Amino acid sequence: MTAPGGLDAHLVVDRGGFRLDARLTAARGEVVALLGPNGAGKSTALRALAGLESLTGGHVRLDGADVTTTPTERRPIGMVFQDYLLFAHLSAVDNVAFGPRCAGVPRARARAAALELLERVGLADRAHLRPRALSGGQAQRVALARALAVRPRLLLLDEPLAALDAHTRVEVRSGLRHHLAEVEAATVLVTHDPLDAMVLADRVTVIEEGRVVQEGPPAEVARRPRTGYVARLVGLNLYRGTAEGTSVAVEGGGPEGRVAVAGEHRGPVFVAFPPRAVALYRERPDGSPRNVWPLTVAGVERFGDQVRVRLDGAPAVNADITPAALADLGLEPGTRVWAGVKAAEVRCYPA
Repeated sequence: MTAPGGLDAHLVVDRGGFRLDARLTAARGEVVALLGPNGAGKSTALRALAGLESLTGGHVRLDGADVTTTPTERRPIGMVFQDYLLFAHLSAVDNVAFGPRCAGVPRARARAAALELLERVGLADRAHLRPRALSGGQAQRVALARALAVRPRLLLLDEPLAALDAHTRVEVRSGLRHHLAEVEAATVLVTHDPLDAMVLADRVTVIEEGRVVQEGPPAEVARRPRTGYVARLVGLNLYRGTAEGTSVAVEGGGPEGRVAVAGEHRGPVFVAFPPRAVALYRERPDGSPRNVWPLTVAGVERFGDQVRVRLDGAPAVNADITPAALADLGLEPGTRVWAGVKAAEVRCYPA
């Protein structure tokens, strides 16, 4: 459950040839993921929220209080860094107690509160251990407990799962979602991993080239991407075009670059369909597909139990087929094929 208050920020940062201009909000108890490609401005935004990067313009407000010019050490924030940055010479409990001790809390009281937090994250039996004796997942939970020990109004997480191997990430991601659900502060999570964003966040804000290009609940962002970057993340073919009834003229698609859709639409729209919805043929197919395009194989790559075929033409298309289908069709770069997609498989929504 979210509560009133939380984060209200307009972050404007000019640095060399790069400009960040983004509005971010997060209610108390809400987890907002900042998602975007490398160099989009995610880390700059996080540093600006923490006070580690000066704003050229805009503001940062927490629960209605303006902290735009407040030094980092006086901001009511907790932060979990990508590499956790635990103090190697301190035990887990003393790492967690460090923030309260710096704020003047007596040692015994700070350690007692730290032990409670470690118990909350399931590490009471590891309280006496130093970081080198902890697993990656355990270190991440200690870092989270340390960030929460200062009772922040804003929790910042910088790629909190990036330092973990793939197997550990699955387990830790699930545990982190559980722990974040109990946090009363507004939480901002920076990640480049769409799965982290979809699992951990209540809302996703996508940043590209320093600007917010899309935001909303994770399922809505995945279902209706508005940029090529987001479409690639969630595995969709995406095109912008102009709809007239059940036909969409795709931008840059030429006279053949039209997509048939199931319903009536008018004006600027996006159309999207998954690569698995694309059927490939060596000859022009007869029958049900309302979308049929002559294309050229640009590349073939294996992933999991599928094969991704990249196709150039109007429009350019990604298709996912089985290895058996690849062999039957004899596809290789330069092969001419026909791609077919049923209109019922195509999503169409306003641009």
